[in-house]
Amino acid sequence: MNLQSKQTARSYAQIEKGTLMKNQVLRSVTYFFLGLWALIVLFPFYWMVLTSVKSYGAYNSEYIPRFFTLSPTLENYKEAFTAVPLGKYLLNTTLFTLCTTALMLVVVTLAAFAFARLQFMGKQIAFVGFLSLMMIPNELVIITNFVTITNLDMRNTFQGLILPSVMSVFYIYLLKENFEQIPDSLYRAAKVDGTSDFKYLIKVMIPISKPTLVTITILKVIECWNSYVWPRLITDDQACFLVSNGIQEIRENGFGRENVPAMMAAVVVISVPLIILFLAFRRKIMDGVSRGGTKG
Repeated sequence: MNLQSKQTARSYAQIEKGTLMKNQVLRSVTYFFLGLWALIVLFPFYWMVLTSVKSYGAYNSEYIPRFFTLSPTLENYKEAFTAVPLGKYLLNTTLFTLCTTALMLVVVTLAAFAFARLQFMGKQIAFVGFLSLMMIPNELVIITNFVTITNLDMRNTFQGLILPSVMSVFYIYLLKENFEQIPDSLYRAAKVDGTSDFKYLIKVMIPISKPTLVTITILKVIECWNSYVWPRLITDDQACFLVSNGIQEIRENGFGRENVPAMMAAVVVISVPLIILFLAFRRKIMDGVSRGGTKG
């Protein structure tokens, strides 16, 4: 019996050792492919920064691209702000992003609250209709928005830039799902106390759903900052240009198509705020998306 127990213990030890080695090998393979994928994803950013610190002559003299430089320069960044009014474009983009995001939060929050808590005739049909808008190609929406803004004489204005971007079906859906996770008992108790729907929204639902609202805000900021097609379509006045217009102007009228290092310097300047924003709030983004997409 003693011998049998020792053999059983030895067998369990061997199985445990084999399982441990298998897990270690699997973990090593997983980390290897994750590291390889990270290199593939991050390489364009590295190449962008590297090119931006190379001089125009050094870049053009490289018949074979080099993955490092021994003589970095910041001259390209100086040229990025002098060849075109890049600072003005950054200011315009900041104003456009803040106004659009603020208005969008108001619209999305009120719409999500209505679909999540209020009872009215045709509620489900209206919500299905909203969701069906996600199936419409963006090109069709852009054409409709362009005709509408043109008819309202809002081309080359910040109103024309902002208004078509203040509503998002996806963000309404995301926030509605989060609102529906809040227990109905809280709403009924608030109504018994005589609390209005608007006050309940402000005092209860918004504080509880803060992670999702922070996520929506950050994603909208990134979306507005990266907006390209609509600003290019609706504005041809330099006073209303965003950074997306600025990139094209830099390419066509600023440095010329051959001065790639100066163009890369401008792109780095434009990209840095978004990279900092994402790194600072990446945990809140993941937390908000997971909370909004999970019921129960």
